[in-house]
Amino acid sequence: MPAEITSTLLDWSFRFGLPMLAAIVTLVVGWYLAQAVSRLIKRLLPRAYGIDKNFAPLLAQASRYGIIIFAVVTAASFVGVPMTSIYAVLGAAGLAIALALQNTLANIAAGIMLVWLRPIAIGEYIVGDGVAGVVVEIGLFGTRLRSTSGLYIFTPNLKLWNSAITNHSREPRRRIDVNVSIPDSADVGAARRTILDVATSDPRVHLDPAPTVHVETFAGDKIVLQLRAWVATPNYLDTLRDTTEKAKLAINRQLAGSKAKAEVTPAGDPHTMTPAEQTPKLS
Repeated sequence: MPAEITSTLLDWSFRFGLPMLAAIVTLVVGWYLAQAVSRLIKRLLPRAYGIDKNFAPLLAQASRYGIIIFAVVTAASFVGVPMTSIYAVLGAAGLAIALALQNTLANIAAGIMLVWLRPIAIGEYIVGDGVAGVVVEIGLFGTRLRSTSGLYIFTPNLKLWNSAITNHSREPRRRIDVNVSIPDSADVGAARRTILDVATSDPRVHLDPAPTVHVETFAGDKIVLQLRAWVATPNYLDTLRDTTEKAKLAINRQLAGSKAKAEVTPAGDPHTMTPAEQTPKLS
């Protein structure tokens, strides 16, 4: 009797135990392999010559999910599930998932298009459909951003793809616009020269095209002059802040002895990094 039990246990072990063990090992190995391959792609692909670094996060996630799915299918085959049945189940499940998760699949397609057409890239500051920040990663389902105050932002790829994207880092240079309000009794020509001197004395301001100052508008008893100057994109915000402060001080020196004071603000522009909010009004 004990011999029969032992024989039965051995037979069960060979018929079911070993396949189950192989399935478990396959799942464990597949899981860790997927993580390792994902990390390897993220680390090495950006170093490869001619490979866009924006592909790395998307390809890493796709590889990880692909390896995990392959491991699950292989493990199922070890425990006796026919491959044809597995493929049939995967096909049916894929169709059901596709119908239930249309937006998720649309996010995948949008992520591929964002990487392929490259309206955004890692390290660039963008504004699109209510979100703004530096692009950290373009993933399979969503894009990670970091705001100027260091906040974590995650937005679905489809949301960016379906909206107008303003890229603040793509062009090599940007124009700063600064409004200077002076009393209508002031010498406009002298004020214009003073503001131009402020701009041209800054080495970050391009001389081609040259800075200009013009009368933008008349506001009651004030005249609004606007300075326009071009700078390299990385210097945009620092130059804008410095120019705003220096223009304020220079015009106030010119108006010394008068009760009137200058009001200097960055000109409103819906396509800038909201400098009016980041730079305090000097009045």
